Parts: sequence; C-alpha cells; structure tokens
Amino acid sequence: MAHDLKKLAGETAVYGLSTILARVLNFFFVPVYTRLLSPGDYGVATEFLSYIAILQVLLTMGMETGCLRFANQNDKPREVFSTGLITMLMVAGAFFACTMVWSGDIASWLGYGNYRMCVIYLGGILAIDAFTSILFARLRFEYHAVKFTVIKSVKIAAELGFNLLLFFAAPAWFAAHPDSWLLNFISATPDFGYILFAIFLSCITCLLCFIPDLYRIKFKFNKNLWKLMMMYSLPLMVAGLPGVANDFIDRILFRFLEPSGMAWQDQLGIFQAGVKLAVLMTLFIQMFRYAAEPFFFSGDKNKRSPIGYAVIMNHFVAFCMVIFLFVVFYMDAIGLLLGKNFRAGIDIVPIMLGAYVLLGINFNLSMWYKLSGKTQYAIYITTAGLVVTLIINLLFMPVYGYTAAAWGHFFSYLTMIILSAWLGNKYYPIPYNWPKIWTYITVAVLLFFFSNWLNITILWQKWLINTILLVGYIGFWLKFEKINVKDIWK
Repeated sequence: MAHDLKKLAGETAVYGLSTILARVLNFFFVPVYTRLLSPGDYGVATEFLSYIAILQVLLTMGMETGCLRFANQNDKPREVFSTGLITMLMVAGAFFACTMVWSGDIASWLGYGNYRMCVIYLGGILAIDAFTSILFARLRFEYHAVKFTVIKSVKIAAELGFNLLLFFAAPAWFAAHPDSWLLNFISATPDFGYILFAIFLSCITCLLCFIPDLYRIKFKFNKNLWKLMMMYSLPLMVAGLPGVANDFIDRILFRFLEPSGMAWQDQLGIFQAGVKLAVLMTLFIQMFRYAAEPFFFSGDKNKRSPIGYAVIMNHFVAFCMVIFLFVVFYMDAIGLLLGKNFRAGIDIVPIMLGAYVLLGINFNLSMWYKLSGKTQYAIYITTAGLVVTLIINLLFMPVYGYTAAAWGHFFSYLTMIILSAWLGNKYYPIPYNWPKIWTYITVAVLLFFFSNWLNITILWQKWLINTILLVGYIGFWLKFEKINVKDIWK
C-alpha cells in the first residue's frame, strides 16, 4: 500500500505541474482582468465560459473516462482510443459547423449582436477541447505524464502569450492602425472578447502539438466496441451534465435573478472574482483527479483496494483543510489581487473554499459507481445536487445576489456527499473513517472562527498568530495519522 501511495503522490505531482501553471495563469490574470475590464465585461466573459463548461460535457459524452476503462479491460487499447477519436471528430466537427452557420442568430439571442465572432470562438474552443480530450486520456492511460504535462503547458503558455498581446499590445496597435484586418476578430479596446479569442488561439496551438501523434495513429472504428463504450459512457455524460450544470448554472441564472437595482453582469463579475481566490483548492483537486482515476481503475482487481481508498480519503481531506486555512488566514494579502471594484467578493471566499472541499470528497466517493460499473446512479446523485442549487438560487439570489450562489454550491455538494456515501455503502462498500474525516474538517473550521474572534487589526500580529494556528493544524494531522516527519523528508 505504501508503494501505491507513493506512486499516486508522484503522478499527482507530475500531472499537477500543468494544472499549477493553468491556475497560476488564472491567478496572474485576476488582477489584470479586474483592473482593465469592468465588472460587467468580466461578468459576460464568465457567462460565456459557463456555456463552454456545460456544453463540453455534452460534446465529450463521457468518452474520456470510457476510453480509460475499456482500454484497461481490452487487449487492444489502441483500437479503443481510435474508436473514441473518430467519434469525437464527427461530433465536434458537426457542432463547430453549426456554430459557424448560426453564430449571428445565437449572438443576437444572447443580446450580444455585435459579437458574432465570440460565438464562433466558443464553438471552436468546444470542438478542439472535445477532440483533444481523448488524446490526453490516451497519454494518461499510457502513463506519459511528462508528455501530458508538456502539451498542457504549451497550451497554457500560448494562452498567456495571447492574453498579453491582446490586453497590452493590441489597443495601441489598433489606435495606430484603425483599418487593421484584426478588427474583424476583436474590438479595438479590451472587452470580454479578448479573453475568448486568447483561449481559442491556445486551443489551436494545443491541437498542433498533437499532429505527430495523429500521424502515428491507425484509425479503425470498431462498431461493437463503440456500442459498449457508449453504453458505459453516456450515463456518465447524462450524470455529468447536471454535475457541471450544478457548478455553473448559477452564473447563467444571474441574468434572470439579480437583486433589484443591480446590474447582473456586475454581480456576476464580482462573484467570479471571489471564486478565483479559491483557486488553490480547485488546483489540488484537479491535480488529484488526473492521477487518481487511472490509479483507482488499475487497482480495481486488488481486494485491498477499498482499504487503500479509505486511507487516501483521510489524507486528501486533511490536506484540503490545510489549503483552506492558508487562504483564509492570509486573505488580507491575497485579496489585493482584485481590483477595488471587485473586492466585495472576498466575503464569499471561505464559503467557496468549504464548498470545494466537499466537491473533492464527492470525487473520491464517486469512484464506487465508476469501479462497479453502476454509472447510472451518478445521475441521481448529481441531479439531487442540481435541484438543491436551483432551489437556493431561485429563492435567495434575488435578495442576496452572489452570496446565495456561493451557499448554493456548498449545500449542493453536501447533499451529493450524503447521497453518494449512502448508495456507495450499499453497492460498493469502502471503509471510510468518517469520524476522522469530519474531525479534520471541524478542527480547521474552529481554528478559522477562533482567528476571526481574536479580531487582530495589526497585520503582522494577525499573520503571526495565524501561522502558529496553521502549523498547529499540520502537526495535529501528522500526530493523528501517526506520521513521522523524518520519514516524509526521506
């Protein structure tokens, strides 16, 4: 078991390099976006990115996880990925063609009639990401973690470079060249279209990186295998749709449920800025996910695996709470990343951090239906979470705005945990140590409230006390798990 934990930790670190770069990029551009864009423009960009997140689940159809599972069970894994790639090529190509044809109508319907190109960028981003998701899954299956990270990093670097060019060089260029052909693609001054255009160009860069791999693939479509893959993957897609809608539907609801007298675009922009400050938590969860899925699937036949999954959950939760405390303890410094017009969103950061901890726990719990093949139960779990999100936002967003959206995430993920744990214990029992898990969470939350209760106004004193509390929590975790610091260092 110790060897397996070391292997998982090592792969988490490697996969995490690209994820770290992506999150750092988001962190880097938070002060840029919140200073060069108005809350309204940032809110519209957030709305478009929410559409991308939701539609991405539809386009990929759960094939990424399906390819990983069937490649592990099939003696011809290359045929599995070939079938998946052909499927994605057909679906993604048809979708992009539709966005090209009806881009003007879609833009007008959304109220952005002058931004037809943004709809095309949205279609291109979705199509390319859907196709390359199978290529990235293939790298994960073959344990090419370094190559996976390099290509992801190139995409991230491209997005960074294009953002820098657009926000800091393009306005001056357009002022000197008012007839430039580039004005057919973006506006002369920074707006939400700059963000979408930069992402679109980075997706093209990513696709170009895979050209050598595509030349080496012998494309073959196995109809019988495809049917089995779709039977496994489509329930994941159906389940994933309410799941991702649960994460992003509140951004879309801002358009209809904003508090009286407030512009919904401004509310959404402030909310998104606050969410971005919780990026460290989502960073770790995404790192863990990339390494954990292949790890869990490969250990499916090991009778001791359930015990190992329970041990992993303990450490996962404890580390998540370390991140929680780090962010809330030094929020005075971290909050300066936001422009002055966005700093009201700092109030929701502890709520979103707590919600993301619950989301990470739910990911660990979700392995029971992925490993047992009972993926249809994912639909019930994620739909229940979506219902909670909708109820909270419909009732409270018109009064409390983005604060209601934050609490919607929290209680939705909590509902999913309760339902998933109950069903998992019935169909695929894993001996999670729930008293220990909730102890880690409770102690961290109590330390957070204790720090606020002290109400220290001198920053250096506040940070000193909070550092002592943070180190104390880490010591509590190591003591509770009987971990020797010297062994970790070795």
